[in-house]
Amino acid sequence: MTSVPLEAGSAFRRRSRLRWLFDRSMLPVVIGIGVLVAFTVAGAVIPLPFDPTAPDVNSPLVGPSADHWFGTDLSGFDVFSRVIRAASRDIPLALVGTLASLAAGVPLGLLASGKGKLGERIMRVTDVFQAFPLLVLSVVLVSLAGRTNQWNVVWAIMITNVPRFMRLVRAEGLALREARFIEAAYAIGATRKRIAFRHILPNVAGVILVQVSLSAAYALVVIAALAFIGIGAPPPDPSWGAMIKSGFSELANGKWWVSIFPGLAIFFCVAWLNIIADTLESKIEKV
Repeated sequence: MTSVPLEAGSAFRRRSRLRWLFDRSMLPVVIGIGVLVAFTVAGAVIPLPFDPTAPDVNSPLVGPSADHWFGTDLSGFDVFSRVIRAASRDIPLALVGTLASLAAGVPLGLLASGKGKLGERIMRVTDVFQAFPLLVLSVVLVSLAGRTNQWNVVWAIMITNVPRFMRLVRAEGLALREARFIEAAYAIGATRKRIAFRHILPNVAGVILVQVSLSAAYALVVIAALAFIGIGAPPPDPSWGAMIKSGFSELANGKWWVSIFPGLAIFFCVAWLNIIADTLESKIEKV
């Protein structure tokens, strides 16, 4: 029987784990990412029919028409222009907050998956944050740091999402540490750092990508919820949550478009992020 060197075996596992990224069945992921990028870029680059921060005081609460595709709100703002412009703010905030939590949570999760008391101590600190509802914790963090600074929203998303990545990576790492190739790496004298980043991390990359998509979807909802209660972008800068709030009182009067269109934008983005997560998860299960 021919033996396979440890490094060669680890490289083969990494290739087999990541090969599915280039499979045709990953088309929903490519489309979803393309849609989100296009939505974000459109809000920042394309010329809009109306200035999203300049209201038309002569046209308040005008229904959808050829002039105002999504109608206008109570102040005369064009809803379509504000929905598109808000995408260039809310989506990047959600992605940056998620990537920041990924950058902090994954190394801490790998560290906590090691042998010894350090991992347990890290997880006890994590339990303190998870003892509070995440939305409530986000509200408290942003209120303390500054209600109108959008980057404080990023910090709130990061802090509330770090425990998710830590627990996920730690659970996967603990399971992998019982594998024979990990035991072989220990036997030949590999350091904990090398084992964590060269052997464990590549094998949990798939589940991390799934969690990134789910966390970004949750972050969008959190950003909208914070804006709904008045925490986030200062007026007149558009935000989906604030737009929903501005039209909430008019729903009973039949002025549905003010809240419905930004709500549909949130639903659209969250749905695509969940499609991406479902596609990645189904591929991981087949690997």
